[in-house]
Amino acid sequence: MFDSLRARLYRIGFNLFPAYRRTGGRVTYIAPDWQEVRIKLPHTWRTRNYVGTTFGGSMYAAIDPFYMMMLLKNLGDEFTVWDKEADIRFKKPGQETLYARFTISDEELAAVRAELADSETDSIDRHYTVNLVDADGTVHATVRKTVYVTTDRSKRV
Repeated sequence: MFDSLRARLYRIGFNLFPAYRRTGGRVTYIAPDWQEVRIKLPHTWRTRNYVGTTFGGSMYAAIDPFYMMMLLKNLGDEFTVWDKEADIRFKKPGQETLYARFTISDEELAAVRAELADSETDSIDRHYTVNLVDADGTVHATVRKTVYVTTDRSKRV
């Protein structure tokens, strides 16, 4: 129950935070365990570009922080997580509300921990892909994020 309330407060906080609010995107769901996040990007006067389609900067900015946040929330304090790079591929102009769904499985989290535990270095790069789709599921843009994860072994118990 408390985790559900906390996730709801994070959702509200994201939607009120000025930097995220200005993207035009809205967080619609955060799972209590932070393994799923959903957003929507309405097609409004604030997100339109000169030719009347959804501005590419709004598309990217609306999805930007979530894989990093999901890893931070799931891995714990002994890990440091940063966005490292991103690649966006525009497939179709957006002229309607777009949606994205981010997921991280238990297996992925275990793989991150295992790779860092077995690694000769204390850092790794992980790659995640998310699509911006319309209500029918048509892909309008695909974003590939590279997230840097490192650990401070001295903080491990």
